[in-house]
Amino acid sequence: SLGAMPTHLRKHRKKRGQRTVGYGRVGQHRKHPAGRGNAGGQHHHRIMMDKYHPGYFGKVGMRYFHKTKNQFFCPTINLDKLWTLVPEEARAKATASNAPVIDCIAKGVFKVLGKGALPDKPVIVKAKYFSKLAEKKIKDAGGECVLSA
Repeated sequence: SLGAMPTHLRKHRKKRGQRTVGYGRVGQHRKHPAGRGNAGGQHHHRIMMDKYHPGYFGKVGMRYFHKTKNQFFCPTINLDKLWTLVPEEARAKATASNAPVIDCIAKGVFKVLGKGALPDKPVIVKAKYFSKLAEKKIKDAGGECVLSA
């Protein structure tokens, strides 16, 4: 950055006494000859915008009036992270007759997805939604999927 540069090494020290400071006598140094900021994106800067920022102008898709985000709120968790929702000792104690209950909704997770492997321990999973693969893997491990609102 220029802030760390010592003043005596700056280009402007060399330009002292030169009337035009390198900007010439004919064209002169004007303030903002091309406009400030993104000015001229559809006019004199069009080539730059089309080349480096295609799709910057215009619209896409449909509008959604008064979109309430609540109905789309659906945090997810994959099977490989599912056991992190319960303490480690619950996993050690898990047996076919004593399967731990993992209440995803209480932990702020609504949907269980099927990525990763589950250990061969039966578990009862409570969630609002399950993907097909997640449901299959939980049942194959001897567990159960419980839908709860």
